[in-house]
Amino acid sequence: MFVGERMSRPVISVSPDVPINEVLVMFREEHIRRAPVMKEGKLIGIVSERDLLNASPSQVTSLSVWELNYLISKVTVKSVMTKKVITVDKDTPIEEAARIMADKKIGGIPVMSEGKVVGMITETDLFKAFLELMGARQKATRVTATIPDQPGELAKITKAIAHNGGDFVSFGIFSGPDTNSRVITFKVNGIKKEKIREVLGNLVTKFWDIRYS
Repeated sequence: MFVGERMSRPVISVSPDVPINEVLVMFREEHIRRAPVMKEGKLIGIVSERDLLNASPSQVTSLSVWELNYLISKVTVKSVMTKKVITVDKDTPIEEAARIMADKKIGGIPVMSEGKVVGMITETDLFKAFLELMGARQKATRVTATIPDQPGELAKITKAIAHNGGDFVSFGIFSGPDTNSRVITFKVNGIKKEKIREVLGNLVTKFWDIRYS
């Protein structure tokens, strides 16, 4: 799965010379939290809702609300935007984009193709992909177990389930409690809870949870 398949589009961008109060209103109307800043078709920055909310022309508390509003109306996007923009290509694997966002602690990244901004990949887009990956919207028997971290172990699990009539809905692999194990979480139809325990009993180190969800 690549970023281009999951990114948000069309791109909602802003000009560097637009007052921040106008952009904040637009963000709320469009239900977005960040936007690329474009000038003459080129990406020159990115601005987030936090940037807009934190922007303040003065810390002087003696100013009246009207004076403050007037000063804020003069503050433009270019004065609060982030100029060094982290981007990804539309052909970047989605997990790579997620790693970048987690490592850099950012909630969204402009997506590029041939030097142009073609979309945004955001936390929400990644959450939606995760929901699909884990089969969260489909009812089935959900199993979480620890298995040895050895070649061929996953093949034994999937073969045993399939041989007994199970049909996988989703399958995820996570780090185990130690370096010699992994935790698997999968959802499956066509095989009952009791049968799962029976056919996998000798293949897993520990069952953490089995439920219908």
